[in-house]
Amino acid sequence: MSEFSYAPGLYLDIHPADDPSAPVVIYVHGGGWSHGDKGTDGPTRLVPLAAYGVTVVSVDYTLAPQAVYPQQVHELKGAVRWLRANGSSLGLNVDRLGIWGASAGAYLGSLVALSSGDSALEGTVGGNVDQSSAVQAVVHWFGQVDLAASAARTELEARLLPFHFEADFVGDDGSLDGLSLLSRASASAPPFLIAHGDRDRIVPMTESLALHYALTRAGARSRFELLGSAGHEDPEFNSPATLATTAAWLRAALD
Repeated sequence: MSEFSYAPGLYLDIHPADDPSAPVVIYVHGGGWSHGDKGTDGPTRLVPLAAYGVTVVSVDYTLAPQAVYPQQVHELKGAVRWLRANGSSLGLNVDRLGIWGASAGAYLGSLVALSSGDSALEGTVGGNVDQSSAVQAVVHWFGQVDLAASAARTELEARLLPFHFEADFVGDDGSLDGLSLLSRASASAPPFLIAHGDRDRIVPMTESLALHYALTRAGARSRFELLGSAGHEDPEFNSPATLATTAAWLRAALD
């Protein structure tokens, strides 16, 4: 594993596959946009996936409330551009890149994928503005899809999962309006692999299903996998079967 700075104060880890021609996927960690870092899932998720033939680049982004939307998206797009500019010199196959996120990271990664060319979300973090921030495949694991809908909790749900996660993400002056991935689904979207547990009590599986249906109705490619008896961030997502399936899909999508 090697660490590099892709912008001032922002770092990424590269977990290489054995084959230097292996496809590359950028990993965006979860944690409600306010917790976690690029090393959180290294031993249990990222290193094992690299062993299945996909190089994993785990990226840090500034956490809320220190950063508010869209800074996190600007930073992740900066990481994509940095990889395109520097990957070849590091021996990485960066002609086609995937992005993979879990929970809050899945929302961010999917937003990166569905906003190519959106001037409001591109930003200039890290420079390399001559490089594209587009990605060619997306793995979305149990992530939020429509922040306004997910924030509309019952009183009991709000006690279990306070609204402050979304509030911190957009800031005191921000709005959740327009932060739905569904409105960005189009035929030009890259292919998606969406996975969710049927016992998720944090993000309902209906959110992932809604994204899957929105993509397919728009004419994009999407595959939906429902993991039986799995909850949010369930160990089943790190099982050899799930990681092998995910790696195989990424290798095919990024071929």
